[in-house]
Amino acid sequence: MRRRLINSTLAVVLVVIAVFGVSLVIVETRTISNSAQERVNSEAVRLASIVDSRLISDERVTGEVLREQVDIERYARIEIPGRAPIEVGTRPKGDVIRAEEDGEEGEKVTVEEPRTAVTQEVGRTLLIIGGVALLAIVAAVLLAVRQANRLASPLTDLAETAERLGSGDPRPRHRRYGVPELDRVADVLDSSAERIARMLTAERRLAADASHQLRTPLTALSMRLEEITVTDDLDTVKEEATIALTQVERLTDVVERLLTNSRDPRTGSAVSFDLDEVIKQQVEEWRPAYRSAGRAIVSSGKRHLKAVGTPGAVAQVLAALIENSLMHGGGTVALRTRVTGNQAVIEVTDNGPGVPADLGARIFERTISGRNSTGIGLAVARDLAEADGGRLEMLQAQPPVFGLFLSRQQPSQDDATGTDSGKDGETGKDAGHGKGTKHDQAGRGAGPHRDGQTVR
Repeated sequence: MRRRLINSTLAVVLVVIAVFGVSLVIVETRTISNSAQERVNSEAVRLASIVDSRLISDERVTGEVLREQVDIERYARIEIPGRAPIEVGTRPKGDVIRAEEDGEEGEKVTVEEPRTAVTQEVGRTLLIIGGVALLAIVAAVLLAVRQANRLASPLTDLAETAERLGSGDPRPRHRRYGVPELDRVADVLDSSAERIARMLTAERRLAADASHQLRTPLTALSMRLEEITVTDDLDTVKEEATIALTQVERLTDVVERLLTNSRDPRTGSAVSFDLDEVIKQQVEEWRPAYRSAGRAIVSSGKRHLKAVGTPGAVAQVLAALIENSLMHGGGTVALRTRVTGNQAVIEVTDNGPGVPADLGARIFERTISGRNSTGIGLAVARDLAEADGGRLEMLQAQPPVFGLFLSRQQPSQDDATGTDSGKDGETGKDAGHGKGTKHDQAGRGAGPHRDGQTVR
């Protein structure tokens, strides 16, 4: 492109110089020739008037007298009737410029000048014109090179930007070139780079969230399958298989919500559900893991609370907090429910060392972790809580207390009575029958997710 710009500019300049230069040479040549002829004519008239004046006053007219009146480069011939011709100077050879003038006393004055003087002057003029044309060509080349660089360099830079963008480096360069059209292209490329960067960030975040959200159901599923492999009791196998199917349903629900990105309560996925069911389900799911670690997990607080949200998402938030306590905490993990205003709060606490002071509220930032972990568990949990219209906060650092705040919906009197009766029945089963407790665990594990599927 640079070469084309330079060649085109140079061609235009050469055409202009050719058109105007030739015309100027012709005009100047004619002007110089006419000026030389006029000078010779003037010289002849002047010399004739001198001869006339001397003849009228009867003065001598000789070559010595007239030599001072004639330019040294010119030749003059004066022919006076009845006298010998008078010659002044050397008669030039070759092409000459001649002028003749007749005087009042009958004399004839002839003045000649060699045309070489005109030729020399024309040559000097042509040399000047050629020098000016050469300077114009040099200036045009320099200007063309500068303009070509000004236009070609930004295009090369924009091409590199587009290549970087296509190779997966979406960082905007924010370079402008002072050319409106090129700046417009740069604006579009920078906007595209920012959009691609946001898309890539969202994709990476989705992949990280998916891996973290899928890990908990898979862990719970693997624990249930391990329970099946170590028992020979058919009833236990059936119960554990039922719970494992519940985990598969949770896993399917997680995948569907990740694919459809339907975390916003406005999409219709938020429902009114019983917090007790979700809490009991999580306690039962994580109890084997805590028992293996020599620790306990318990629940307490206000019962029969209803909250508005997505049961599966709330279960994942609690699972993230419980898993976090298992990995980084110590002692007994307690889930406590309470009411504050129009919100239901689930607090998760343990007896561990708590959150380091240098982390503080940054514990919810991605890649921030006090131990060798991914650093996205609490960040994903907070996102899930906020997507359900709630919030997740760290209420206390040492010992650690995390609170999940959800919108609360007061149940009707009939619903409350029925719920109380059902809960009492479950309590009786738990107190009186060990096998009944197992069946209740299966029912509680499946309950919230089956409700969620019905709503879906």
